Amino acid sequence: MKPKIYLSPPHLTGEEQKYIKQAFDSNWIAPLGANVDGFEQDICNFTKAKHCAVLSSGTAAIHLALQILEVKKNDTVLCPTFTFAATINPIIYQQATPIFIDSEMDTLNMCPVLLEKAIQSEIKKGKKPKVIVLVHIYGMPAKLNEIISISKKYSIPIIEDAADTLGSTYNDKFVGTFGEIGIYSFNGNKIITTSGGGALVSNKKEHTKKATFLATQARDKAPHYQHSQIGYNYRMSNILAGIGRGQIEVIKDRIAARRKNHKFYTEKLSEFNFIKEPKNVFSNRWLSIMLTDSFKTREKIRLSLEKENIESRPLWKPMHLQPIFKKYNSFLNSNAEKLFKNGLCLPSGSNLNNKDLQRITNCIKKVIQTN
Repeated sequence: MKPKIYLSPPHLTGEEQKYIKQAFDSNWIAPLGANVDGFEQDICNFTKAKHCAVLSSGTAAIHLALQILEVKKNDTVLCPTFTFAATINPIIYQQATPIFIDSEMDTLNMCPVLLEKAIQSEIKKGKKPKVIVLVHIYGMPAKLNEIISISKKYSIPIIEDAADTLGSTYNDKFVGTFGEIGIYSFNGNKIITTSGGGALVSNKKEHTKKATFLATQARDKAPHYQHSQIGYNYRMSNILAGIGRGQIEVIKDRIAARRKNHKFYTEKLSEFNFIKEPKNVFSNRWLSIMLTDSFKTREKIRLSLEKENIESRPLWKPMHLQPIFKKYNSFLNSNAEKLFKNGLCLPSGSNLNNKDLQRITNCIKKVIQTN
């Protein structure tokens, strides 16, 4: 069998070991320590966010962000339908109600026109939505000017789910730093990884302070264990933060490699549609997304790659089609469903070489030639 090519595997350098060793040598293995503090500062230095709390996952960061913005039972939260379930699950944790917004096709992200339509519809019912959870999908920034304008018009704060988008910019400002709160993911398949982990960033110190408090079981200041509210075990460990410190040292190289992959695909597979960067947008190209002409073509390509031991993946199945979420209200234009049927994520790891990329594109070209 040919060597496996994964969709987006971890890419370590070995430099992570020095930070892990420091944690062992100092016996700081718990969810606090020099690596935790250092990684938070590293993230702030890179993104220019003023404050950061590193956590156990991006999902935990979204959950805490919703709590910080006081999303409660029966509140409504505006969110994209074209996303991963981890964006939506924390809304349900809060017993709030998601309202799904379809995509525009320039960036594949939340459609500003439908967003405003949904807000106006809810206001007519006498219930203004509490929060907008804005996702930047697959490393591509959303239409921030339009969405921020709508946010300000109706005084609805934004949580930026930038799980895929660390290092991407909009008008030369890092995505994740535009909203009231931003979140990043360091899952094993992301641009940089801590194995599992995430971060919550904000320009308001009280937000990250609250996040840290809730993430460490909401323990009150006292010589004994005392709790006045419910907390969570959401803090990142000093070991995992050490991995993150080593990883963030090479983030620019990781982004450059993924952008190089994307360029290779667009040149070799010009028969297909790849999402272009809009003006004033820089994408980290976390995953390279190829749009085919039909579900039939997509599946032929995916299955052919699978036979060659090459991992690819259909684009996200929209949340409004998911069995657990289909009961919730949606504002649709059919774009997300078309993306799901026709789109394919190609291998995008920063450790791919030209031989790997050639193998992938050759396989896809064979499918085209036999169609």
